Amino acid sequence: MGSSEVSVIPGLQKEEKAAVERRRLHVLKALKKLRIEADEAPVVAVLGSGGGLRAHIACLGVLSEMKEQGLLDAVTYLAGVSGSTWAISSLYTNDGDMEALEADLKHRFTRQEWDLAKSLQKTIQAARSENYSLTDFWAYMVISKQTRELPESHLSNMKKPVEEGTLPYPIFAAIDNDLQPSWQEARAPETWFEFTPHHAGFPALGAFVSITHFGSKFKKGRLVRTHPERDLTFLRGLWGSALGNTEVIREYIFDKHSSCFYSFADQLRNLTLKGLWRRAVANAKSIGHLLFARLLRLQESSQGEHPPPEARLLRLQESSQGEHPPPEDEGGEPEHTWLTEMLENWTRTSLEKQEQPHEDPERKGSLSNFMDFVKKTGICASKWEWGTTHNFLYKHKMGSHYVAQTDLELLGSSDPPTSASQSAGITGGIRDKIMSSRKHLHLVDAGLAINTPFPLVLPPTREVHLILSFDFSAGDPFETIRATTDYCRRHKIPFPQVEEAELDLWSKAPASCYILKGETGPVVMHFPLFNIDACGGDIEAWSDTYDTFKLADTYTLDVVVLLLALAKKNVRENKKKILRELMNVAGLYYPKDSARSCCLA
Repeated sequence: MGSSEVSVIPGLQKEEKAAVERRRLHVLKALKKLRIEADEAPVVAVLGSGGGLRAHIACLGVLSEMKEQGLLDAVTYLAGVSGSTWAISSLYTNDGDMEALEADLKHRFTRQEWDLAKSLQKTIQAARSENYSLTDFWAYMVISKQTRELPESHLSNMKKPVEEGTLPYPIFAAIDNDLQPSWQEARAPETWFEFTPHHAGFPALGAFVSITHFGSKFKKGRLVRTHPERDLTFLRGLWGSALGNTEVIREYIFDKHSSCFYSFADQLRNLTLKGLWRRAVANAKSIGHLLFARLLRLQESSQGEHPPPEARLLRLQESSQGEHPPPEDEGGEPEHTWLTEMLENWTRTSLEKQEQPHEDPERKGSLSNFMDFVKKTGICASKWEWGTTHNFLYKHKMGSHYVAQTDLELLGSSDPPTSASQSAGITGGIRDKIMSSRKHLHLVDAGLAINTPFPLVLPPTREVHLILSFDFSAGDPFETIRATTDYCRRHKIPFPQVEEAELDLWSKAPASCYILKGETGPVVMHFPLFNIDACGGDIEAWSDTYDTFKLADTYTLDVVVLLLALAKKNVRENKKKILRELMNVAGLYYPKDSARSCCLA
């Protein structure tokens, strides 16, 4: 794939195809160690669901135990949604060393450390980008605090072990939030977006760009402006931004994290500031709390409206003035008078053109960047804008057709689309304006569609034979199966069919492993994290202990170790079942030289 061009081709990207071929050799060696003899390696995919910090820790436990049992080496693909992506990406940043990775996890949650200054510095730096959104704030200020990590490496840094075949090929899921109506209406496959160490793009359209140019500006299929590759911290925030509950996120962002602004203000007190600027920094805590409170309120009360930023700021100013009189600060004036002044100035002129105190240029620049960050964050909150990035399909004209799903029929140039899926189809180019006319994409957590990445491993191009689906949900562990069944039925994709009554029965007292088989398509092994085999009758208590939106501060070392042990136990107790299905798929898909097992004991 040309690094400066958009690639639209059928089948796997050549880099992925080569990596998967190389991986087959390692899989065959792993199968032999597991006493399964086969001439061809079956393609096994491990999927991790979303679930915040719970999914992050549990997924690390699964990967660690699979490594210990010799199973991870038999896996071709690792794919994740939300919290699982944090664990999967860590596997590669640690070169597959699970012992070191687990030790690092325990160390981070023993010391309960978080580098606030560095996180805020990264956020302020991100705010200088034209595509800054709440995802940047979420990534650097929230997810980094949850995971106690701030990785600066990139997806492209994972290429070496992947291309050598020493580690499975990773796939990280997101969805295009602008296509949510198509997903709600018809479960449109083109809603899904994927990231790998080589590419980023829409698998249902076969449209990708090099991962090093994700976020760069393209027009008509050509690179017109290069932007630096986004780091893993940002991508983890993007992959883990399931913000379906405004009330939860409101509390999470400004009630739990407004103190971040205050702490940063302490670090700026050494600046020689006067008047408005001194008060702005001294009351930085109020910036975060007040901006988010007002702007989220405006966002809720003006659904469907799209006033310009200046109008939003003016309404914010009016909202601030309409509040009950606040307590006075040390100077004897209302605490938020300075905010009203600042907002009034912002509605008249840009921040860069405002008259600022005469001070050292470096200090003035730091403060200017900080205030610009506050301003941009407020504007993004008013629009509830997440995951903004340049659309690499903008104005793109393609000379070939590619349809990855069976029901995405090719349209003639004069045929009107008859479904949401066809609406985003391509014919001599991206003819749907939703795909080619948008200058920007808005990518968010794939858990808003299906909380596990089945749609990314089910296309026939990846030829997956066995799927190990690890569900880290705190609720119904079969909701992902229901959603995937519906998706596959709509698009005629082979997937095991399970009756709703049976799923309902299972969900009341889930076991640790379910094996689902259809007449065609992959075998699916589904592993609920909280199950009667491991938790007994205390499933609800376990779920409460590891609630999705609990802050990392509640995760003591003992709590982390217990969750790791539970996830490991689910793998260990089901090893024989996994080996049996590995042997079965090896014999089923390669009947000429049927797989032979020396011993499963």
